[in-house]
Amino acid sequence: MPATILSGKAIAKQITDEVAQEVSDLREIHGFTPRLDVVRVGNDAASEVYVGNKVKMAAEIGIKSEHHHLPDDTSSEDILSLVRQLSDDNDVDGILVQLPLPSQIDERTVLEAIDPDKDVDGFHPVNVGRLNLAHQALVPCTPAGVIEILKRSDIEIAGKHAVIVGRSNIVGKPMAALLLRENATVTICHSRTHDLPSITGQADILVAAIGRPAFVTAEHIGEGATVIDVGINRFEDRNAVAVTFPDDEIEKRMAAIENRGSTLIGDVNQRDAMAKAAHFTPVPGGVGLLTVAMLMKNTVEASKNRRGIE
Repeated sequence: MPATILSGKAIAKQITDEVAQEVSDLREIHGFTPRLDVVRVGNDAASEVYVGNKVKMAAEIGIKSEHHHLPDDTSSEDILSLVRQLSDDNDVDGILVQLPLPSQIDERTVLEAIDPDKDVDGFHPVNVGRLNLAHQALVPCTPAGVIEILKRSDIEIAGKHAVIVGRSNIVGKPMAALLLRENATVTICHSRTHDLPSITGQADILVAAIGRPAFVTAEHIGEGATVIDVGINRFEDRNAVAVTFPDDEIEKRMAAIENRGSTLIGDVNQRDAMAKAAHFTPVPGGVGLLTVAMLMKNTVEASKNRRGIE
């Protein structure tokens, strides 16, 4: 039996519908509308798309949003001044600084200048600490989205062995904390892990977040595992399409490479995952769609927390 596809699109729609209803209720019952401010520096094409998607989604579900686009030569002092201004602005509920920032800007200093209670990306050290202490916190959107996929797909987490490939501050580490909070037994693997397949092959839940296209193959996947692919990479190898994608994807992927020079793939060999796993999140169409939905959810959560609304 091929793996069951876990649809990020369907689950993201559930979440955004719920958030839209909550925004409507806050406006009608409490008389305010949550507001998200997004800061972008420079003209990175990918960042422009990501910010556009966030601003568009906010508008669709009724969240106010402001987009602050600063020039590429912005100094650390200038962006810090803006972030501090937004942190002090009582009308602002959520602040997101789109990464990456230009090299002249001290990224860590900027992120730490955000009011932790408005840090809807969940990257501030205060929120990292709260998460690891299992306190209420604004948590990183992608790992939070993975938990939503698992829960809403009725995949049991408690008591299961979850293995994460990747130890980034954005995905791997917060993913581990969230899975521990759900009572999984968690192992984190990384580039220095010896005999990786012997560990990943034990996973009931395998989360791939290593940033290497199609790195996770059949040898890494245990029979019947749930495989969550967090990676987003460009795949350009025409000769490897047939051994990387399922049969019903091959023609479409070849056409994409021919027309655009590449196709999207995650960190998992999709053909192998479909053959060995019980459940699988594809790329595109999987975890990525949850990230923006969880950002909206965090913005509403921040707005309620700031006003003492349950």
